[in-house]
Amino acid sequence: MLPDKSGVPVVRGTPASAGGSPFLGWHERGYLPHFDAPYVTQFVTFMLYDSFPATRRQEWEAILKEPEESQRRRKLEAWLDRGHGECWLRRMDLAALVEAKLGEGDGRTYQLQAWVVMPNHVHVVVDIWSTPLSKLLKLWKGASARAANLALKRSGRFWEREYFDTLIRDEEHLKRAVRYTENNPVKAGLAAERKAWHWGSAGRRDEYERLRPAPA
Repeated sequence: MLPDKSGVPVVRGTPASAGGSPFLGWHERGYLPHFDAPYVTQFVTFMLYDSFPATRRQEWEAILKEPEESQRRRKLEAWLDRGHGECWLRRMDLAALVEAKLGEGDGRTYQLQAWVVMPNHVHVVVDIWSTPLSKLLKLWKGASARAANLALKRSGRFWEREYFDTLIRDEEHLKRAVRYTENNPVKAGLAAERKAWHWGSAGRRDEYERLRPAPA
């Protein structure tokens, strides 16, 4: 559960330096708006750098220009589920590595509500505490990129710099985000049922749907 605190900035364009806070409030990088605030729950998607190939830029750029946020998100999720790029996270060792990085601060720096590692992207539903989402993403992506590149015997970019995030509005919205995250492998045709996918929170739920911590 989220700590009982408030004071979340909600105005688009909140200055990053307001009150000396490390949280950016509403801000934009490229096409996508982001919300960065303490003591909120976020549904976050980050992806491998080649999941939006330059050779198909005309197709995915049109999606990014979609004016309606929920429609844009649905189209982007559908694009990712098609499995563009090298899909390095199909490798069991790399998927497990990424999942372990997500679990390292779980229950100490943030609280994971749900997660899944897909072949070319990752979904996380996370309670943000006092560490900004932008910093968490740098930690998750930086550490996993170095280890993954070493395993792949390559160098260079591993993750896309951009990410998608949606502020969870209420309990019903949270349930939908968790359900979407854990059912994503089934929706993408990668698993027959959600608990059969090894790299996510679904398989870590008991018979009462209580979640055991992520592996670290």
